[in-house]
Amino acid sequence: MKVRVRFAPSPTGPLHIGGVRTALYNYLFARQNGGQMILRIEDTDQTRFVPGAEQYIIEALDWLGIKFDEGVHIGGPFGPYRQSDRKPMYRQYAEQLLRDGWAYYAFDKPEALDAKRKEYEAQKRTFQYDCHTRGEMDNSLNLSADEVQRRIDSGEPYVVRFKFPENLEITVHDLIRGDVTMNSNLLDDKVLFKSDGMPTYHLANIVDDHTMEITHVIRGEEWLPSAPLHVMLYRAFGWEDTMPQFAHLPLLLKPEGNGKLSKRDGDRLGFPVFPLDWHDPKTGELSSGYRERGYVPEAVVNILALLGWNPGTEQEILSMDELIRLFDISRISKNGAKFNVEKARWFNHEYLQMKSDEEIADLFEPQLKEHNVTASREYVVRVCGMMKERINFPSELWDTCCYFFEAPTEYDPAAIKKRWKPGMTTHMAKVVEILNTVPFEYEAIHKALLDDYITANGLNMGQVMNSLRLAVVGKTVGPDMITLVMTIGKDETVKRVNRAIDVIGEPQEN
Repeated sequence: MKVRVRFAPSPTGPLHIGGVRTALYNYLFARQNGGQMILRIEDTDQTRFVPGAEQYIIEALDWLGIKFDEGVHIGGPFGPYRQSDRKPMYRQYAEQLLRDGWAYYAFDKPEALDAKRKEYEAQKRTFQYDCHTRGEMDNSLNLSADEVQRRIDSGEPYVVRFKFPENLEITVHDLIRGDVTMNSNLLDDKVLFKSDGMPTYHLANIVDDHTMEITHVIRGEEWLPSAPLHVMLYRAFGWEDTMPQFAHLPLLLKPEGNGKLSKRDGDRLGFPVFPLDWHDPKTGELSSGYRERGYVPEAVVNILALLGWNPGTEQEILSMDELIRLFDISRISKNGAKFNVEKARWFNHEYLQMKSDEEIADLFEPQLKEHNVTASREYVVRVCGMMKERINFPSELWDTCCYFFEAPTEYDPAAIKKRWKPGMTTHMAKVVEILNTVPFEYEAIHKALLDDYITANGLNMGQVMNSLRLAVVGKTVGPDMITLVMTIGKDETVKRVNRAIDVIGEPQEN
């Protein structure tokens, strides 16, 4: 049987990176096995629908290179791929369960259910609609067939609940966790269908997976408690022979490891938990995304792949093709994976280093325009090649490289105090003389300045060279000093040193 997997998010807001990881693992598994990947939108709960969320999901996964063979945005032979568009088909399956004794009508009003919960709370118990309580509730198990039909015909609201057999051991085989067994007496009779014609997640999910011929369901561990119901639904429909295999993924945890990673954690620690920026249409609130923060999509994929799975080697930098080749469900951990903010930055740094100098220059161009800087393409590429190893994100390029394009207008006071000692104006004037007299070549400047002047005169190398850097950059940062001088040019260097001599002046002796 050809492997077919699906990613089936609900359009209730932005896609959390935990959901992205689920999509990624499905994609890796499908591609490794020569299978197919389907995008299905599960929008049975219309009260939680958020405009723009579906398109956000599609755009985010496309940015990350997670491609689909069928789906809501591209169609396919098993469509439609949006559950609200499949609404008419679900009723027949609910009716089949009712006919076969696997489900029943429940007419309990919300206030009656609330009263029952409060009654149990008063007894320090928790109410659950199950095999122990359904006999005392307002449902078709306790009503005549004529009364049930009369209520339905009169338009009385109802739900269809699954009827769990009593005291049945239900085993779910999980590809990550092995056999998970639960007794049916502990399970509540979940709602499968509502009188408005909409199924709940549980019914729609099983019907869709079966009719779309899904072979493997790879999803988050929050769905593990629902797995016994899903197994029983396959049994009730007579579909056990084609039931997909299940794999429930571990949670993504807070960096501290205590609980599920949330947007609040991202806000608190300054990192995104969504792939793209999200503008909430209800509140107008902006939540930042990895793309807009300057993360490379390949880095995000690499980060997420290793959160809960390992390739069995020490290798950390893995391309999508390598991930596809190495992916193995058996190497997914049962335990939650802590999100490591610093490691995420490291991954992004590594992937930026793999980009060509030209690609880095492309990322830098908007920042240059923002600062009204005009420079030749050749010069920008050269600077980016020299400085890209110093950045973790493209947004850092201007602060890292600005002195290649603009002379400093002020000087770091702490650096002046530490480096610009009495006599330094004389030394800087000598630097200007050397630059104006020796050939403007790296070796010639190095020899004349470092060997023939600083060393030969017994001067403090760090003091002079850091003062020169202060004059040229405005602070004591940057690449090799002579490389910097060679890059910005003799005239610009001389101009900057002379200005520093004038502005900083000669310090007074203490």
